[in-house]
Amino acid sequence: MRSQIASGLRVTWWSRQDRRPTGGRIVPSGIVRSGIVRSGAVRSRPVSPRVALTAVALVGLIGLVGTGCDGSSPAAGNRPSAGTDASGGSGRPTEPDTPAGFDVKAENARPGADCGLARLGEGHAVEGWLDRVGVDPGQPVRLFASTTASRLAVSVFRIGWYGGHTCRLITRREELPGRVQPSAAMNATTNTVSAASWAPTVTFDTATWPPGDYLFRLDSSNGFQSYVPLTVRSPSAQGRIVILNSVTTWQAYNAWGGYSLYHGLRGFADRARVVSFDRPYGYGDGAADFTGNEAPLVTLAERLGLPLAYATDIDLHAEPRLFDGARAVISLGHDEYYSPRMRATLTAARDAGANIAFLGANAVYRRIRLAPTPHGPDRLETGYKVANEDPLYGRDNSQITANWPSPPNADPESSLTGGMYQCNPVHADLVVTNPGHWLLAGTGLAAGSRIPGMIGSEYDRVDPNRPTPQMIEVLAHSPVACHGQADYSDVSYYTAPSGAGVFDAGTSAWVCALLDVCGPGAHGEPVQRFVTQVTTTLLQAFAAGPAGRVHPAARSVPAEARSTPVTGSER
Repeated sequence: MRSQIASGLRVTWWSRQDRRPTGGRIVPSGIVRSGIVRSGAVRSRPVSPRVALTAVALVGLIGLVGTGCDGSSPAAGNRPSAGTDASGGSGRPTEPDTPAGFDVKAENARPGADCGLARLGEGHAVEGWLDRVGVDPGQPVRLFASTTASRLAVSVFRIGWYGGHTCRLITRREELPGRVQPSAAMNATTNTVSAASWAPTVTFDTATWPPGDYLFRLDSSNGFQSYVPLTVRSPSAQGRIVILNSVTTWQAYNAWGGYSLYHGLRGFADRARVVSFDRPYGYGDGAADFTGNEAPLVTLAERLGLPLAYATDIDLHAEPRLFDGARAVISLGHDEYYSPRMRATLTAARDAGANIAFLGANAVYRRIRLAPTPHGPDRLETGYKVANEDPLYGRDNSQITANWPSPPNADPESSLTGGMYQCNPVHADLVVTNPGHWLLAGTGLAAGSRIPGMIGSEYDRVDPNRPTPQMIEVLAHSPVACHGQADYSDVSYYTAPSGAGVFDAGTSAWVCALLDVCGPGAHGEPVQRFVTQVTTTLLQAFAAGPAGRVHPAARSVPAEARSTPVTGSER
């Protein structure tokens, strides 16, 4: 586990080797008693010391200085917008701030604020969840919070680039009544843990909230804090780059109450087959994978002033027309879990000319189904992983929740992503093989140049023996060893007949390296300089329209190829 403060936002990296956090506020343990899961205590740890971070913007290397976690009030003029108290608390809404339409540059000219965590909750001292993973501006959202304290305050922050801060305070509610909510219930058939019986704490009106990624910070009166994430969707993606939050992957790894799609109390065999969004995230300080694998890219994209739109991956399933006219769709650091409709929507966007960037590895690897709960649509995520365990096996194989490359309905992700997931864990240098590629302009790299520690812990490879786009180029072909087997990780770019360009970073360390907050491996200024320069070039080209019309790919793949993947630890 490695934690840092990135301009006031606490970023936590956790190991993917066994798919569990490795320390701190980790996956809660649980004890099953008469069908009820009572989550066990988890350790508390201090926030890491403030660190200075650097990033490369278009103008060159600029220092990013982290701010403290002192819980100070927002700067004058940064007026919060109104919220409503569902529990009858005495907190008073403040005067709303009503921007006249969303513009990234205008939004980021507003005063920033500190949104860090000064003290993590011990056990379940303070935690919460929302009844929506994403909302349109103006839709209400309810917070369900539990705390051992008598009172609770809630601050809502938008993530961006505010003159050195990564956050802007949107609203703050004070003096809400605190309560310990009921223990979570469990469906013993699918090991689904749910906190759906919790009572709402407060309802927020989002009418004045611009599209973007948000963190709710819960501050208990006994001094503990945690996050809850939310996406405010853009009304349209027309002419914009869509930043896609990978909430289905967040939930797959969420073991709050003792069960995730990876493990239960006894390991893989008693894992959950269905997980619910009606519960807190038990890792990432309540923000799941957002702070380390997504927020660094959000910060860079907003700092560049690009035309942005925001959505979750569930919107690919539920709102496919939202992506009409998008210039690009950005899949962030870990975007693994896709329903058939999600994949079809993203493929259709590419075929209509939208560029796609997969800024991680292991994307579009798991097939899932989504279903409603009493709190709303698409709040249950089904993922059996083993095909013949799925009740639809032999009845509707197109919907079976096995891996996309696996039978009985194999459809490897590489036809969309370019690269194909191979194995984990690895830690290796990225090795440049095509230094003249347009995406490497300005890096000063030569053939054979190495970027220390950039590959891992998961990686992709271009495999011509699998379904792979014809016009694909490999920029970096990096030797790795996974579970004793020699292999390669590839950074790739291809162009589709529509003119769309598709980039696959081929490593799960890409996004976290933007703010130097990765775990073991990708650290230091040379790494950060490289990944930020390439990402800046990529985003600016993708914002201009179908990249293949300006930068068409020519087939260029390494000679090494094989027909079977390395056997990894992905379960």
